Amino acid sequence: MSVSIITVDRVLSTLAIDGYRSIRSLRVALGRVTVVTGPNGSGKSSLYRGLRLLAAAGRHGAVAALAGEGGLPSTLWAGPEVIGRAVRQGRAPAQGTVRQGPVALRLGFAGDGFSYAVDLGLPTPSGSMFERDPEIKVESIWHGPILRPSTLLAERRGSQVRIREDTGWTSERKLQPWESMLDEVDAPEIRAVRAALRGWRFYDHVRTDAAAPARAAMLGTRTPVLSGDAGDLAAAIQTIREIGNADLLDATIDEAFPGSTIMVTEHDGRMTLQLRQPNLLRPLDAAELSDGTLRYLVWAAALLSPRPAELIVLNEPETSLHPELLRPLARMITRAADDSQVIVVTHAGTVVEQLRHDDARLVELEKPDGETLVVDQGALDGPPWQWPKR
Repeated sequence: MSVSIITVDRVLSTLAIDGYRSIRSLRVALGRVTVVTGPNGSGKSSLYRGLRLLAAAGRHGAVAALAGEGGLPSTLWAGPEVIGRAVRQGRAPAQGTVRQGPVALRLGFAGDGFSYAVDLGLPTPSGSMFERDPEIKVESIWHGPILRPSTLLAERRGSQVRIREDTGWTSERKLQPWESMLDEVDAPEIRAVRAALRGWRFYDHVRTDAAAPARAAMLGTRTPVLSGDAGDLAAAIQTIREIGNADLLDATIDEAFPGSTIMVTEHDGRMTLQLRQPNLLRPLDAAELSDGTLRYLVWAAALLSPRPAELIVLNEPETSLHPELLRPLARMITRAADDSQVIVVTHAGTVVEQLRHDDARLVELEKPDGETLVVDQGALDGPPWQWPKR
């Protein structure tokens, strides 16, 4: 049995990050599939973590997420406000100067639908024990890729929130410095942005060790969305087989492991994932599979979800995979892009090559002078972007 899948129509076109770790100022143009690559230490992890931090604004809040990273001082851009020509040419070391602008960590995304940006800054000294928490200085929601007065729909500036309605601007209740309008204000455009951010899915270094949750038998319920730790892998695979595209699942497994099939067995409500391979007299349980085989099955469950996400972000999905599995992985990502926008952070050349062959957008990062930049992207070459002013 299969169900139809709704194709997403809200595709992000731009990701913007300022003042975060190795990122002083970065604008990234996004496609249906975007592959982010670069040498070790070029800032791929900073971009990935910045994207996760942006998603947290729609969940438990960016302030709480920053606390988990050591607070705002631990995550701010550590270099000078401006990198001079002499520093870039190697003729002088970087030096601190008197700041011309406010200390800020800014995150935002834009697309054809609703767009959002948040500006976090240092708190006003108060003697509170929570002075490591940043303050939300500005939040803006607008329609379309470019922030203009005519496209602005909702704005939080300081403690004040205002919403554009047919009759003009209306004021909402005042917010505390640590409160986001995404959590505290109810309006259609705010609900839409909050729902979009909460719907983004991130899959990082899923465990495949002997005690990994994905290897264990589990009590199964219908699982249209694989969890972040893949502890519900067997249930997710069975859900795809019953209400998703079972034929595509089988084809995906056969492409990677010719002649093999996966199945789920159940005993007293507990589900176990098994892989049947040619010339073996019995199937192998998940606990017996190699790390790479298990990880590939995890990506199949995540990318073939019968409830596709608007955005799926994969961080180094090639980890532990045999080289022969990299092209099938890349083709699986391309197929997933029929229903979801996908961002892949990787340094696997085979994955990059295959995704580029499938028309993915390439974002290659480098870090000259300690600053993460997009290779061959000058100051005027990136996507247009305008931060809301404090």
